[in-house]
Amino acid sequence: MISQFRLKQGVLILTILTAIGLCGLTIATYISLEPIPQDLDLLVEEIKRNTYVDRSGNRLNVTYENVWNVNDQVDLHEVPVLLRDAFVLSEDKRFFNHNGVDWLARLNALTQNLKAGEVLRGASTITEQVVRMINQRPRNVWSRWLEGFEAMALERQHNKVEILEFYLNQVPYKSRRRGIVQAAHLYFDRDLVTLNSIEMLSLVVLVRSPQRYDPHGQMRSLLKLVENLAERMEKENLLSKDMTMSQSVSLQESDDSYNVRHFLEFANAQSESPISNGNTVHTTLDVDLQAKIQNILDYRLERLKQAHVQNGAVLVVDHESNEIRSWVVGYAGRRDRPYNQVNAVLVRRQPGSTLKPLLYTKALLKGWTVATMLDDMPLEQSVGLGLHSFHNYSYAHYGRISVREALGNSLNIPAVRTIQFVGPDQFLNFLHDLGIRSLKDHPSVYGVGLALGNGELTLYELVQSYTVLARMGDYKPITLFEGESERINSHRVFSEDVASLIANVMSDSTAREKEFGWSSILNFPEQTAVKTGTSSDYRDAWAIGFNDKYTVGVWLGNLDYSSMHEITGSSGPAVVLRTIFNELNKNRQVRALDFSDKLVKHSVCIETGLTARGKCAARDEWFVPGYDIEEFMDLPYKPELIKPTKGLLMAMDPRIPDEHEYFEFVIRETTGIQQVKWYVNDTLVGITQDPYYHWKLSKGEFNAYAEIIMEKQDEPIITNVANYQVF
Repeated sequence: MISQFRLKQGVLILTILTAIGLCGLTIATYISLEPIPQDLDLLVEEIKRNTYVDRSGNRLNVTYENVWNVNDQVDLHEVPVLLRDAFVLSEDKRFFNHNGVDWLARLNALTQNLKAGEVLRGASTITEQVVRMINQRPRNVWSRWLEGFEAMALERQHNKVEILEFYLNQVPYKSRRRGIVQAAHLYFDRDLVTLNSIEMLSLVVLVRSPQRYDPHGQMRSLLKLVENLAERMEKENLLSKDMTMSQSVSLQESDDSYNVRHFLEFANAQSESPISNGNTVHTTLDVDLQAKIQNILDYRLERLKQAHVQNGAVLVVDHESNEIRSWVVGYAGRRDRPYNQVNAVLVRRQPGSTLKPLLYTKALLKGWTVATMLDDMPLEQSVGLGLHSFHNYSYAHYGRISVREALGNSLNIPAVRTIQFVGPDQFLNFLHDLGIRSLKDHPSVYGVGLALGNGELTLYELVQSYTVLARMGDYKPITLFEGESERINSHRVFSEDVASLIANVMSDSTAREKEFGWSSILNFPEQTAVKTGTSSDYRDAWAIGFNDKYTVGVWLGNLDYSSMHEITGSSGPAVVLRTIFNELNKNRQVRALDFSDKLVKHSVCIETGLTARGKCAARDEWFVPGYDIEEFMDLPYKPELIKPTKGLLMAMDPRIPDEHEYFEFVIRETTGIQQVKWYVNDTLVGITQDPYYHWKLSKGEFNAYAEIIMEKQDEPIITNVANYQVF
C-alpha cells in the first residue's frame, strides 16, 4: 500500500512538474516571440538608405551596404521557372503544402542527426529562413523552437508568393550580397535570364554555405552539390542532368573598378540625414573618371610593390566649381590588400615639401617677391638643448638664390629662412585660413619644421588649400553634392597677384632645373602648377597640382606607417599625377593658367635680384605694380648670433685632445659686414672679417655675443646673447 501510494504521489508530482514546465515554456515562448511585420515590402522600405547617384545619374551606392537588398529586387513572375523550382526542391520541397513548419522534414533531420551523432541537417523551411532573416537570433535549439511558431504566424499573415519572393530577394550570399539578382552579378556579372542551367543551380546550392562552396576556390565541391541537385530535379522531370552537367560555369567578377565605398562613407557623414527613406542624392562624382583613375592608381601601386608601397589615394576637384570629381583609394574593393578599407583620403600624414608654395605665398603677402634673394648655405638651428642641421634633399647648396628658384627646386634651407621671416604662428594661422584644420597644436610644437612638413594633415585638406591657389586666392569649400557649390559663398584669402606669381613659379620648368633637371617628369605638356613632397624616412610621397580647370592630389605610402624603399614624390605619385592630367585633358581645350593683368615685368640681375644695370646676367621677373625693387630685394634679416644657441648643452669629446677641440660661432650671414668682434663672458676672444669664429672649447658655463661693424653704418650692432654650457 505504501509503495502504491508513493507511486501515485510520484506520478502526481511528475504531472505537476510537467504542467509547471509546460506552463513556463509557454510563458517563455510567448514572451520571446517577436512580432511579424504586416508588410514585408514596408519592412525593407523603412530602413532604405539614400540612393546616391553620380553627376550623370549613375547609381553609386551598392545595396549590400544596406541591411536589406533594396534596389536589386525581382518579382516572382520574373524569376526563371527553373531557378524558382530548384530553390523550392533544394530548400523546402513541401513549401506549398505546409503551414510554415515541415514536421516530416524535422523528423527526418532528427533521425539522421542522431544516427550520425552530429548535426547534419536543420530542416528549416523557406518560411523559417525568412523569419530568421527578420528576427535574428543566435543559432541554437531555443531559436529553432521560436522560429517554428513565428513561421506559422508569418504564413497566417502572408501568402506563399509573398514569402517566396521575399526569400529570393533577400537570401544572403557572400560579400554582404543579398538576393539572387545580386548573386548573379557577383559570381557571373550577368542578369538572371542570361544564366544557363548549371549556373542557376550553382546559385541555389551556394546559399547553404557561400564561403565553403565559393566557386572561386571550391569549384569541385560546388559542382558535386550541383550534380546532386540536378539528379533530384531529373527525377521530378524538371531538367536533364546530363545536359545540365555538360554546360560550363562562366565565372566573372562584377566590375568593382569604380568602387566608391570611401566616397559614400564621407557623403553619409556630410549628409544631415544619412537614412532618409530612400531619397535620391545627386553627387558631383564622375564614375567613368573614377574607374579610370582607380586603374591608374592601382597599376602604379603594382609597379611599386617591390619598393614596399602598399597604399595610395587620389582626390580630383574641378576648382571652377570646387566640386569633387573623383575620390579614389588604392585597391578599393580588391580582396587581400592591406588596409584598403581605410579611407586614405582622410588619413593624417606628414606632407613633406607640399606646404612650401603656401609658405612662400604668405612671404609674398608680407612684402617679398619671387626675386627676393635667400641664402642657401648650411644651416643649424636650436632644437631643445641641442642643434639640428638642415640640408637640401640633394645635400647640395647654391648660395644666394631667388625665391623663384628656392620654391621651384624645393630647397629646404631657404624654406627654413622663409618661415623664420613669416613666423610659425602666422604661417599656421594662414594654413587654417586655407582649410587645413588638422594642424591643431601650438606653433611652438611645430617650430620652423612646419615649413618642411613636420605636422600631419589629410589629402583632402591639402587639395582644399591648393584650390585656393588655383582659384586665384579665392577660398571656397570643396563640395560633393549637386547644386551645393552654388549655395556657398566664397571669400578672398589673398590677392590674384600673389596667386598668379606662385602658380607661375610652380609651372616654371626652368625654375626647378637645379634639383629636378631639364627633363623632369614635372614638366607637363600643358601648363600645370605642380609640387611634390616626401616625408621623413620615406613614409609618405605626395604629388599635387592644378591646371586651368582641375586640382589633383596624390598620396602614396603605407598605412601601417612603415617606410617605402626610397620612393619620393617625384619617383612615385608624380607618375600618377601626370597620367591623371593626361586623362583629364583629353577631348578639351586646355587654357593657360590664369595670370593677373596687374603684374608688371622688370629685368633683374640673376645674382642680386636687383634691377638689371650694366653687364650683369639678367632675366625678366614679375612684380606687383608700384613695388620698390631696391628696397626689398635683400633678406630682411638683421645680424643675429645663431651658433651657439640659447641653452645649448655641449660635451667635450674625450677622443680629441683638448687643445684641438673647437666650436664654430656663426652669425646669420648678412651682406655688408666689415668686422666682427666676438665676446665670451664679456671678454673679447677674437676679431674676424666674416661671420664665423672658431672658439676653443673648455668646460663651464658661458655666454656669447658679437659686436658687428656694418658698411654705411657709424654705430656697431650688438647681437643677441646666447647662454650655453660645456661638460
